[in-house]
Amino acid sequence: MIDKILSFIAPHHCCGCDKIGALLCDNCKYNIKCESKAACITCSQLINQLQIDNTRKLPYERIWIVGERDGILQRLIGNYKFERTRSAYKELGDLLLEVLPELPTDTIIIPVPTVSGHVRERGYDHMLLIARYVAKAKGLELRRSICRLTNTKQRQSTARQRLEQAKKAFVIDGKVDINRPYLLLDDVITTGATIKYASQILRDAGVKHVWVAVIARQTLD
Repeated sequence: MIDKILSFIAPHHCCGCDKIGALLCDNCKYNIKCESKAACITCSQLINQLQIDNTRKLPYERIWIVGERDGILQRLIGNYKFERTRSAYKELGDLLLEVLPELPTDTIIIPVPTVSGHVRERGYDHMLLIARYVAKAKGLELRRSICRLTNTKQRQSTARQRLEQAKKAFVIDGKVDINRPYLLLDDVITTGATIKYASQILRDAGVKHVWVAVIARQTLD
């Protein structure tokens, strides 16, 4: 309701072309979809559409990524995470829905838990909003089966620091259904440490099938 009221008072401008009416117009959404590339998240080699180099051992079997974190997609994510543009969860959720295939009806969707300090700063859990939107659109169950033990912020951290932080960041919260597939959702993948260890604790708990969907891939400078 608040988002609808604000859209009348201060209408959104498209993050791509600045057109008034939506955060992401249809043309700019199409541009994001067309520019997406299939590349391994660990070695960046162009490979198959699942975007995993099969020679590398990872705790998840599949990953879907909308695109690179630059241009339009970077602005949209930035507005959502750092400018308190709460309604952007719908546009970002729609982008994920565009790349996700039909999933088994018993798939469980889990948002990678957000650092509590970021939730307080924004006034909302950005990945939980997106996960709820995707789960509802897909008719799938949403669970918060993973909780975050640490509040370490990864921005401006080195690859080695991110790896060490992620190793001790997560724990299973409650029981898991080991025979049902789990789909982890996150916004940005840089080194892959976060989704690796979030996936690993599910596998350690006995889950047989763990998949990942991410909005954007970012290269660590």
